[in-house]
Amino acid sequence: MSFSIGNTDIDVDKLISQLTYTAKEPLLFNSGFFLFFFAIFLVGYQFLYKRKLLRVIYFILFSLYFFYKACGFYFGFVLLSAIIDFGLSNWIYHCKTKWKRKTILVFSIIINLGLLFYFKYTNFFIEIMNDFSSGQIKPLNLILPIGISFYTFENLSYTIDVYRGKFKPVKSFFDYCFFLTFFPKLVMGPIVRASDFIPQIRKDIFVSEMDIAKGLYLILGGLFKKVVISDYIYVNYVQYIFNDPAHHSGIECLMGIYGYAMVIYCDFSGYSDMAIGMAKWMGFTININFDSPYQSSSITEFWRRWHISLSSWLKDYLYISLGGNRVGKVRQYLNLMITMLLGGLWHGASFNFIVWGGMHGLALALDKLRVSLFSKFKLQIFNYRVFKFIGIFITFHFVCFCWIFFKASSFRDAGIILTQLFTNFNGSAFVPMVSAYYSVFGVMLLGYIIHFIPKSYQYFSELVLSKITIFGRILILFIFIWIVIQVKQADQVMPVYLQF
Repeated sequence: MSFSIGNTDIDVDKLISQLTYTAKEPLLFNSGFFLFFFAIFLVGYQFLYKRKLLRVIYFILFSLYFFYKACGFYFGFVLLSAIIDFGLSNWIYHCKTKWKRKTILVFSIIINLGLLFYFKYTNFFIEIMNDFSSGQIKPLNLILPIGISFYTFENLSYTIDVYRGKFKPVKSFFDYCFFLTFFPKLVMGPIVRASDFIPQIRKDIFVSEMDIAKGLYLILGGLFKKVVISDYIYVNYVQYIFNDPAHHSGIECLMGIYGYAMVIYCDFSGYSDMAIGMAKWMGFTININFDSPYQSSSITEFWRRWHISLSSWLKDYLYISLGGNRVGKVRQYLNLMITMLLGGLWHGASFNFIVWGGMHGLALALDKLRVSLFSKFKLQIFNYRVFKFIGIFITFHFVCFCWIFFKASSFRDAGIILTQLFTNFNGSAFVPMVSAYYSVFGVMLLGYIIHFIPKSYQYFSELVLSKITIFGRILILFIFIWIVIQVKQADQVMPVYLQF
């Protein structure tokens, strides 16, 4: 079906297909349609941002449409979550009896985790039951709603903070819906705390020249990390290694592991940077989610720099709730292990993720023990720079070792990779391998160089962008987008954390 306006023919069916959800092409930051979506949003936002109620409603409608384009009618779950937790949090706040308040909180936790468990872990536990009992329970035909792990944690932190007396619940449902559905962070985070975000909702919007410059830097940098570095390395090398590790030598597997370390970092940090940058342009602040994690000299430092919104959530709402470090050293180490095991399970319904979390939990416990022994015996570091370099080297390779289990589709594949590394390394294949994949390793090297560039470079770049005129920024943006289009993979590469 089509009609004409002047000399222009408009295909209605094609237009409708572009505006409705398509499972094969969900709306994501690295999709072409998102540029159109975001441009339309910004145009309308210029006329409404000073009118607070209209601004909130405008944001909610665009966010819900964005979510619908990303996951179809599953977007209804975020609305359902908002209605339930808005009501329960206010009920907790106004309830004077402690046991009633705790009962309501437990009810909220059961509902939120129950929905998450049903969609994410039902088939996993059906498989376990079948393995142990030789049963024939058929897995359910479930599709994991995009973003459910992220907005579930935001709901939980909100109601728990209200229960703890740290936060007064909002009176307007629109404000809570705005917080939960804010589209830059809705699909893949960062996990935003209500206490950080909700006070910004009704404030007067002011976007400075430096905010625009920082936003532009983060958006361009995030897009570059995701589309140019992560997608290119994954499509042209990493996926071949992990899809069939038995047909690749140990040196090829090792480079595949180094490649995946850069893929997952650039993929998720790039998406987070774009979310933070877009929020900057709209007058909102979202906290940093990655802080050059591969520069960490200990595993404890790594978790202060990697997926900060998740690691801080696990610390505040799980680790501390278990007793944290207030219950003795042994219990502290056990609490770390439990926290990281559940953190691994949060990433997906697989024993691989549980093992990945367990290894990090054990490493964190050993690192705490190391610090305790150094303090107890007053051990001195012979050379801080050398010690730090050794720490960075060991931490990075431990993290890479753990990525094997995180990425491998099964224990069998993880075992094959380890077997190839230790029994079929074949170092002589290094030069032919580099010759065959020189562009991939060149991009990989570029990614690591960018990762280790000092922060002063970022501040300098933001300062330069703040001095450029609006037309100059638009020109930079269009030139950059053109470059990205030239190197973009033919098929859209789904973000790694979209599955979580």
